[in-house]
Amino acid sequence: MVDSIATVGRNGVHDFILLRATAIVLTLYTVLIAVFFIVTPEVTFNSWHGFFENMGVKIATLLAIISLVVHAWIGVWQVLTDYVKPAFLRGSLQFVFSVTLLAYLSAGFIIVWSV
Repeated sequence: MVDSIATVGRNGVHDFILLRATAIVLTLYTVLIAVFFIVTPEVTFNSWHGFFENMGVKIATLLAIISLVVHAWIGVWQVLTDYVKPAFLRGSLQFVFSVTLLAYLSAGFIIVWSV
């Protein structure tokens, strides 16, 4: 059996569980945002700002951001592994996507805690 160095000790079952868990978190977060829009008669800057000042919403948003990054990383890794065969190109694309996802994660934390 050949071990893939790009998996960092993960296996297919681990990825499967992570994808399902992150999908559940993202679905629940989508429901949270949808409920806000349904119960708020007029969405203004002040109501939106007040909604995101709540500590529970901040934590839910951070969980959603982390889930999105994990979900995207596994998806990108699987697509690149399946469809990009040259190792250098695949590694370069994985690096670019990793840096981009890290930037998104950092920006998300900064935005959530600056509200």
